Amino acid sequence: MFQNNPLLTQLKKHLHAKTPRVEGIVKSTERGFGFLEVDLQKSYFIPPKNMKNVMHGDKIIALLKIEKDREIVEPEKLIEPFLNRFVGKIEKKDNRLFIIPDHPFLKDLIMCQFNNNCVNIFNNGDWAIAQLTKHKLKGDHFFCAELIEKITQKNDPLIPWLVTLARYNLSRKEPLSEKNDLILKEHDDRKDLTDLDFITIDNINTKDIDDALFVDEKINGEIVLTVAIADPTAYIKYGSKLDISASKRAFTNYLPGFNIPMLPRHLSEDICSLKPNERRPALACHINILKDGRISDKIHFFLAWIKSKEKLSYDHVSDWIEKTGQWKPSTKSIEKQILILHRLCLLRIKWRKINAVLFKDSLEYRFHLSENGHIIDVVIEKRRIAHKIIEESMIIANISAANFLSKNLGFGIYNIHTGFDFINAENAVSFLKSYNLNFSTEEITSLKGFCNLRRVLNILSNNYIDSRIRRFQSFGDFSTTPGPHFALGFAEYATWTSPIRKYSDMINHRLLKSIIKKEKPIKPSEDIKLIISEQRRRNRMAERDISDWLYAILLQQKKYQNKKFNAEITDISRSGIRARLIENGANVFIPGIFIHPIRNELNFNKELGKVFINGIMHYKISDLIQVTLSDVRLETRNIIAKPHF
Repeated sequence: MFQNNPLLTQLKKHLHAKTPRVEGIVKSTERGFGFLEVDLQKSYFIPPKNMKNVMHGDKIIALLKIEKDREIVEPEKLIEPFLNRFVGKIEKKDNRLFIIPDHPFLKDLIMCQFNNNCVNIFNNGDWAIAQLTKHKLKGDHFFCAELIEKITQKNDPLIPWLVTLARYNLSRKEPLSEKNDLILKEHDDRKDLTDLDFITIDNINTKDIDDALFVDEKINGEIVLTVAIADPTAYIKYGSKLDISASKRAFTNYLPGFNIPMLPRHLSEDICSLKPNERRPALACHINILKDGRISDKIHFFLAWIKSKEKLSYDHVSDWIEKTGQWKPSTKSIEKQILILHRLCLLRIKWRKINAVLFKDSLEYRFHLSENGHIIDVVIEKRRIAHKIIEESMIIANISAANFLSKNLGFGIYNIHTGFDFINAENAVSFLKSYNLNFSTEEITSLKGFCNLRRVLNILSNNYIDSRIRRFQSFGDFSTTPGPHFALGFAEYATWTSPIRKYSDMINHRLLKSIIKKEKPIKPSEDIKLIISEQRRRNRMAERDISDWLYAILLQQKKYQNKKFNAEITDISRSGIRARLIENGANVFIPGIFIHPIRNELNFNKELGKVFINGIMHYKISDLIQVTLSDVRLETRNIIAKPHF
């Protein structure tokens, strides 16, 4: 009787149209149900039957309904799928291919479009890049993906590197070079400095050496620093195939165990590298450092030929300065260079301590890998005096380049850091007051005031306060016009000292050369600035993900199962604590259940960075605690720990 009744159909449409709708992001759980997160405060339950039509991370519109006195949502429309291009592991069943996305909350098999070639190419456990082609919320009966590219086969020891690079769409190989790329293109007059005792200081295994130093001390106590930087732009023409390739890569990608160069290794590790006793073209700069540590206005950029007299290592130079170990300089002239550079370093550190911002020494962790990529151990490395010598010299050079570009052109690629925006500055001031540290918003949003704040925090040496203030700070960025770098404490800063490894430095090289040669400069576009920023972000995420993967492999070993680790709390999330193992740098997660068994008595306050149990603070960011490992999940690269009471 009611079948095909137009009035009933109209009524249904009317009721459907009046049903409230919400928009948000799907968040899955390990138990099969999920939530639609509308904002940071509000989320709605998605029943398991409805979760079958969506994936974690999908942006959707859903119908808001009441079911058994509870608000639930029913997915209605897909706005943006979480999966588009993705990486995953192949599973072969009955001569059909399926792929499991490499994501902790995406565990279901996705059918692959049938293709005879793919069936022959792929085997169980292989890794691939895929493209999602069908989605249930689009009216398709099932999720489906097209296989685009095989990454590698099962059991390849390089899986962590190759899969992660593919995930972030980063190059997995060095760029190809042609014969013409290895020929010097520029034949300008260059000052011959090959007789000077230039030295390089790097890690013992470094091949892409891009900076060499020579120092001379005047009778009046001033130090003249000559910085010579490798000159790849003398080989690579602007707009050439290799230049375009470098602009897309933007950086040499330094990963645990190896690097993927921005330029062909023939150039970066041989022809352009400032190897000892090899005549090399360079872009150079004379800089006078006054007795009080200030950089004088006497800055002179020029083209040169240099010949490094010796490749020194950080550890050897540090050992000799600290009077430990057996190594010593091979000649008196090399010894003199090290001694003057050491004095220059201490002079600049003293100046920066009063006038800018000093970095706190921190531990660095380096993976020790076998030749075929298997992890052996993690080595702790500290910043030693030789690292600081090079660091201070490069900072001097980059300040000088920024000033030179600003005076002569007014543009370049500048490294900027804006300190605090106004809202975060107000929050920071309010937080500091609770610790009897009185600053004004106007003060800490000025370069001078920001530097003063950082100096006060360094003296205070309270890691909790420091971590909270850093949370309010902005992130570093690039700019095509001059701007301050609050985190360093300088009015302007532009790097040019690593052109083999950074495309932004190649851009600044060309601009510096245009001033020297009185040629028309090519102003960098906003697009190239955005490409460099994005590539830096993806490189950092890839490095982090590979490290997490290697830590999961390492900590699966039996010797770590019942071991007590000292750890530092680094973050407080909604459901637990994140900490770093001090022994090896691994990041671990401590779920709430391991902290206190009654969930509603627990309060994880992310804003304060503290954990409260029944209103009493028990943990905070920067606390040192002891933990043992509970579970190491290789498939998700999650390391679960529990506090050792």
